[in-house]
This record gives sequence, C-alpha cells and structure tokens, in this order.
Amino acid sequence: MDKLVIRGGNPLIGTIRVSGAKNAALPAMAAALLTDEPVVLENIPDVRDIQTERKLLESMGAEVELGYGRAHHRTTLCARKLANPEAAYELVKTMRASTLVLGPLVARCGVARVSLPGGCAIGARPIDLHIKGLERLGATITTEHGYVEARAERLRGNQIVFEKITVTGTEDLMMAAALADGLTVMENCAREPEVADLAALLNKMGARIEGAGTSTISIHGVEKLHGARHRIIPDRVEAATFIIAGALSGGDLLVTGCDPHHVTALLQKLEENGVKVRAITSDTVRVEGDGALHASDVTTEEYPGFPTDMQAQYMALTTQAEGTSVITENIFENRFMHAQELVRMGANIKIEGRRAIVRGKTPLSAAAVLASDLRASASLVLAALVAEGETIIDRVYHIDRGYERIEEKLRGVGAQIKRIGEMLPRRGIAEAS
Repeated sequence: MDKLVIRGGNPLIGTIRVSGAKNAALPAMAAALLTDEPVVLENIPDVRDIQTERKLLESMGAEVELGYGRAHHRTTLCARKLANPEAAYELVKTMRASTLVLGPLVARCGVARVSLPGGCAIGARPIDLHIKGLERLGATITTEHGYVEARAERLRGNQIVFEKITVTGTEDLMMAAALADGLTVMENCAREPEVADLAALLNKMGARIEGAGTSTISIHGVEKLHGARHRIIPDRVEAATFIIAGALSGGDLLVTGCDPHHVTALLQKLEENGVKVRAITSDTVRVEGDGALHASDVTTEEYPGFPTDMQAQYMALTTQAEGTSVITENIFENRFMHAQELVRMGANIKIEGRRAIVRGKTPLSAAAVLASDLRASASLVLAALVAEGETIIDRVYHIDRGYERIEEKLRGVGAQIKRIGEMLPRRGIAEAS
C-alpha cells in the first residue's frame, strides 16, 4: 500500500494545473448507458474512481476505451449491447457513484440491479431519494441482500419533489427521465456545476432538459438518445485544494485550468482569512499567502454555499490562523475523522457534535497519520506541507480516488513530497529522490 512522505516548510511557487472533475466525469460515463452510440468524453481525470467506473460499465457489456498518449484524458464509451444490467458489490464497494447507473439502466433496459453503494466512511449516503423518484416515474423497486432492483417497461414522466437536496439523486433521476414518456418536473434539485454539466451532455445526446443549475429542472422525455462529444468541467474541489495549499504555505501560486466562479464561496472565505486571492482570467486564480492568517467561521452548505468537500482542507488552514474558528458540518454527520489526525500533528481541535472548534495558530510537527477518506487525505497533505519534519501519510489510495498525481503536481511548485510503496524501506525525501 502506497504512502506519501512530505517534508514541510517550502512555500508553493509557480503554476499548477487542475484536472477534469471526477464528480462530473462519473455521471457522464453513466450517461453513456442511455444510448447505443459512442459517447466521447474529454478532460477525464486519471484517478482510481474512473478506473472503477470503467470496470463497472465493461462488466455490463459496454465498451470503454481510455485514451493514451496525446489522447490521455479522452474516453470513448459505447453501450451498444448491455447484456448484464447489474452493478455488482465487488465493483462498487469503494465508490458511492455506483448508484448513478440505476436510473440509466432501468430507463434503457427496463431492469437494473445495483449494489448499495460504498465510498468514503463519512456518514450515511442513503439512496432512498433515488428509489422514491424512480417509483414516481413508474418503476417497481425491491431491495434485498444488499441490492436494489428496479423494473419498468417504460418510465413515465411525473413531478418529483426531493425531500432534501441530493446531487447524485438529481443526476440519476435526470438521466432516467430523459428517456421517460412525457414531462418530468423535479423540484428542490441540487444546483452544483456537475449537475449542469451532465445536463449539457444529455442535451448534446438529444435530451430536452431545462433549468439544470437551478432548483427546478424540467425534462421532456424522448424515445432515443444518440452519441455525442463533451468536455468535462474542471474539478472545483481540486482547484480549491491547491488554492488553500498556496495560501497555507505562504506561497505565490497560479492555479490554472479551473473555473473561478465554481469556487466563489471559498475565495470569499479566504479573503476573510486575510489571503490575497483573485481571478486573473476566466480559468486562472492567483493566491498569495504571507503567513498572516486570521480565524474565520464556516458552515458547509449545498452549492453555491461552502462545499462539504472543502471542509477538511479548510480545517487544515484554520490550524494556522490566529484566533478561534468554528467549522459547522451540515451535510455529513461523520466528516471530522481527519481532526484527530491533525491533533496528532499538533493542532488544537475540539469536536462538539457537528461543530469543530479550532484554536490557532499552533505549530504543526511531523507524524505518521492515517487517511480515512478522500478529502481527509487532502487535509493531511496540506497540514504536512507546513509541518516541521517529515510526515508519512498512509492509505493514500483514498486520495488517488479523486486527485490525479497530486504528488507530481505539488512537487512541480516546490513541495518536498514523495510516494513510496509499502515494500520499500522507509527512507527520507533526499534518499528516495
């Protein structure tokens, strides 16, 4: 099992480029199940979850070609024949996005059998909203032995009001409704950029979707969808992670290939922290950190609020901010597991239910720490960048699920970071380089 070894103290200076959004690429790949024609996706990130999705789609009978060489970030998918409309547990146990094939499969094949999802251990991710929505569209649902099975001769349009905002539920039912008979109107929808990106792909495939990116989405079902070519949006969480890295390290960092509008909540919060950060162009953000960070409270919310996927990284920053910061997690009930690892590095953090109280500025020192989930991994990397000594982060397969070659990108702007294999002797940065 790989580990990351990081020696802190170097400011990040230079340019770092953001990859395509994992959370946009996964539903886009699932959307290819809706047609028997090729779908070409560009700007696909080279991360573990994409490989898992590829294996999942291939197990159903789809052809998936991941590009190499100059076409490294391009994927061609063709679900001409779907002989096995099932998402088996062994393929989806590490990835909650498996639920995104439920809607497309029942819409296209009339039947779907999908294992209940896995992913990060950050709290419950129930799919009851997916199930209720599909039942509203006329599907018959049974759940047993850890699998959800849905059947329908053809889905029928209907009104769906989500009891709570759900990103994957919005995406899953939007795909299902694209092939339903009649009009579907969904209310209290997720407004994330990834939802709008999926709708843009579906419309290129012949769907008739209006309102994606707002709380109300209308889908006029069509008989058939066709192939299309689509470029995946930049990964806003990766961009935000690098922006925080620049601010935390006291560096001068250009983050390129991103969409500054997608990280507005973070940029505004960092200004409260005293960070100089601004959009230079339509796809570039510059962040300058002088080490004088101020405490500021934050509450995670659905988009366009402060994202839960940035809570852990922001906590790492507040450990180095003067004063007390209160971080309130409103999305997931178990997303403070990184806090104890930060405490092992010297942070002063107290957990009270859904609130984390962080008292800074406290010096951080190197330690052996354990990554518990994808974004927790990123927070430990950020903390290690400013810790004294050499930090070893274990279970980095979590970070590989969503960050493309993060050690190479950070090393390119001055970080002392190295990946080592479990069977290699434990060595320092200088020896391992």
